[in-house]
Amino acid sequence: MAKEAKAKKTDPKQQLEQLFNQLVKQHTEFTQPLVELPEHELAKAGLIQGLVEGNLTPTVMLVALNSDNWEYASDFAKLELLVIELLGDTDVELWPIFAALTDGQKTQYVRLFSSQGTIAVDKLPTLNELKEYKTLERDQTFRWSMKTYTDLMKKLNFWHESVFRFTRDNVDDKNAIIEEVAKLLFLESFRVHHDESMTFKSKSGNEYVLREVFTWQYVEQHGAQAVELIRDAFETLKSHEDYIVVTDDGTKNPIFSERVHINLNRPENFISLLKAIQDLGPVTDNRGNIVHAQGNLGHVSGDLLGRVFDVFLRANFDSKGGNGVYLTPNPVKQAMVEIALHDIASDSTELARLSNGDFRFCDPTCGSFGFGSVVLSQLQKLIDNEIGMPDVDKEKLKEKLKNHGFTGADSTPRMVMLARVNMALQGAPKAQVFQTQDSLVTQALQPNSFDLICTNPPFGSPSFGKNEQESKKDYERHMEQVLGGFRPAQKMGDSYNAYYDHIKMKWVDTGDLELDEHGNPKWAGYRTDLRRTGGTDKKPVYSLHPTTSGLALGSKPDSKGNWQPVGATIDPAVLFIDRCLQLLKPGGRLMIVLPDGILCNSGDRYVREYIMGKKDDQTGEFVGGKAIVKAVISLPSDCFKLSGTGAKTSILYLQKRHANPDQPEQFLPEQQTEVFMAVAETLGYVVKNNIEDYNAGVENDLDKIVSAYKRGE
Repeated sequence: MAKEAKAKKTDPKQQLEQLFNQLVKQHTEFTQPLVELPEHELAKAGLIQGLVEGNLTPTVMLVALNSDNWEYASDFAKLELLVIELLGDTDVELWPIFAALTDGQKTQYVRLFSSQGTIAVDKLPTLNELKEYKTLERDQTFRWSMKTYTDLMKKLNFWHESVFRFTRDNVDDKNAIIEEVAKLLFLESFRVHHDESMTFKSKSGNEYVLREVFTWQYVEQHGAQAVELIRDAFETLKSHEDYIVVTDDGTKNPIFSERVHINLNRPENFISLLKAIQDLGPVTDNRGNIVHAQGNLGHVSGDLLGRVFDVFLRANFDSKGGNGVYLTPNPVKQAMVEIALHDIASDSTELARLSNGDFRFCDPTCGSFGFGSVVLSQLQKLIDNEIGMPDVDKEKLKEKLKNHGFTGADSTPRMVMLARVNMALQGAPKAQVFQTQDSLVTQALQPNSFDLICTNPPFGSPSFGKNEQESKKDYERHMEQVLGGFRPAQKMGDSYNAYYDHIKMKWVDTGDLELDEHGNPKWAGYRTDLRRTGGTDKKPVYSLHPTTSGLALGSKPDSKGNWQPVGATIDPAVLFIDRCLQLLKPGGRLMIVLPDGILCNSGDRYVREYIMGKKDDQTGEFVGGKAIVKAVISLPSDCFKLSGTGAKTSILYLQKRHANPDQPEQFLPEQQTEVFMAVAETLGYVVKNNIEDYNAGVENDLDKIVSAYKRGE
């Protein structure tokens, strides 16, 4: 019996099992189920994975070796062969990028299959670092940026709560406090990114150097006097030419209007906020070496800085009044952009256009421009990883795109201001983000202009109570103007003041179309794809003639297929589908969040047929549509719970059909391909106490869905 016990104790397989289990217990932060790999004579191995804000990290391989085989931990050529053997038929999406090896006495950590081959590292990355491992390799101060991101989030949230709960300080509500943060961040971008000698004039006419005045130390020393000078600096710089953007219609748009001023009064609030954004300590590289004695926001990785602003805004923005619907959850934005950019990177024509700096992104209902921030971040990574050009040319390309590649519009001045500051913090102050009464009709957004649109438009017709009938009439009057009555104007010369009557075979004056001084319509909402093809003057008949730059929704076909006007109660989301398709270049891509009814209800079937065409009974092909449906991804019902709505929504992914080279207003008859369908039940967080809690251990289903889409499943 003693000999049997001794034999069990020294059994190599049992020893490997024990060593492996010990290794697993050392990495409990990797909370996902262990993936055990097939049995191997030399090692016991498995894959571990963690969650960061509901997103799965890349995998890490754990390997237990007997001491006789430790050579595999030091001879990386042998190790790579062993790892490949251990993985066997494992899905390539689960291949590890790091490994931890042990024989019970020694431990080795390695970075597998990097651009330098397999290399030794001193430790495994944290979960946050692992999720961003490509950035970690490229950005030598990324670990410092990650730590600063965490610290900034805590400090900004604490400051916001302190002012809201205790000091108040001349601000009315939570959103007004966010505005004050944005104003001071705007000044900080000047302090960080502009010439050290930049000056401003005080009300008394004296000249001051911004970098000397706009510091927490100066406020601490000079108190109320410093506060007045900071206000003067804001008044001088808020209309600085570097922060004025010119939209496609030639309109100039500063970040702040003349009516906007700094409202904070108390020096202690300036001190604590400036300390939070300025006192960042020394900047260290990923090995812990100091590279800058004093860090500032300009040293923080751009995508992390954008995330700081987005998370701070979502955590503290009061959505009463409906504005919160624009604050799309970060996992949704990340997934939408990642899928679209994956397809763009796989399209040689689009990639060539991007390489030339001709790429343009738009969000016509941009809110705080969260989509733009995510696109900027992911686009820069795509350039680094997918475009073959010298690094110096890559940096020039990024700057060109920052200055000319981003457009956003919103009806809320506050959100536009936050969006502009958001992009300025990331080095893109020239992003064309502007305020407009209605993106459906503004001339600042031109047809056939954009390669990618990602948006979460307002949806659902507003309801009005008994005491709001005047507001109801105002809304209906506005919607009638948006719909342009029902006059199918067609371009003649440089104006839209006539259309061609296909019955009378002549041009017919449409009458007063609200023309501006140049003879162009003030409203872009006319249904230019509808033409009169029959009937009488009292009862005309209109039919649909799709063009690359036209519109038609806002009207709908009757049972005979004749298009008729609809009332002002139409869901604006329907109009935004058409408007976005109009704004896209032929071949451009649209990612849009929509209420499920538009995708499912029988009454909205005409919208779906308008998008993809009607199915031909004989050929089975869809004919006459403006776009190819690429994907539909269902979102959970609590997706917008933080914004005060439980509406069931989905992501609709469309690609506008390409134009006929010989007739650029006409579409090519491209085939509708298979549609990728998926359902996301959780997004990596739960809403608790009006906050998205990403530490609840809930998976982000979109992470898996994006991977499945990329694999072509």
